Amino acid sequence: MSEDIQLSTVLEAILFSAGRSLSVEELMEQTNRTKSEVSGALDNLRSTIRRRRDSALQLTEVSGRWIFEVRPALSEHLPEALRPDVPQRLLPAAALIAYHQPMRQAQLVDMLGQRAYDHVRELAQLGFVDRRRDGLSRRLTTTRRFAEYFGCPEVEYRAVREWFRAEASKAGLTSAQLAASLSDEQMTIEEFTDKPNEQAIELELAKNDEE
Repeated sequence: MSEDIQLSTVLEAILFSAGRSLSVEELMEQTNRTKSEVSGALDNLRSTIRRRRDSALQLTEVSGRWIFEVRPALSEHLPEALRPDVPQRLLPAAALIAYHQPMRQAQLVDMLGQRAYDHVRELAQLGFVDRRRDGLSRRLTTTRRFAEYFGCPEVEYRAVREWFRAEASKAGLTSAQLAASLSDEQMTIEEFTDKPNEQAIELELAKNDEE
């Protein structure tokens, strides 16, 4: 990397070109810089973008991953075809998380099976779900980007949960029925229980170790 080009400028180019969220570790690999250097440059870049007048973009960190996205105030001005699309296979997981949040990942595995791990990972990469370590599992909540995408008038995850539950209630659907209706395949979804089964916890531990 040329010393004449600031690291923050290089990171801006990488993130803009990637078109998806990237972790600090991925950015370290692409720039051959240390974690402290990359983290510091990202903070500087975010501050710089915030100071730009009439900027259409903002730099956002979600679950430890960084992404460029259109400022919320401009979202409604974008044509439908240009708005980010969530693969339909991810919608059941997204709906269940929104309905039950804060939700343990092991609970989602109980309801959807092992596919839940991949779906949560993809939703986090898209910036729609925040997944944080919580004991032996992960604590799942929706993000501001999730609320904006699904047209929820609220942003804070508890308010999003109440809005989602109200919408499901209007349609006369339980959370499992709502999630199943959004699936692109026929599937049976177990209703939410307070205690995840032991197998789900064991799988959770294994997945956490892999990540």
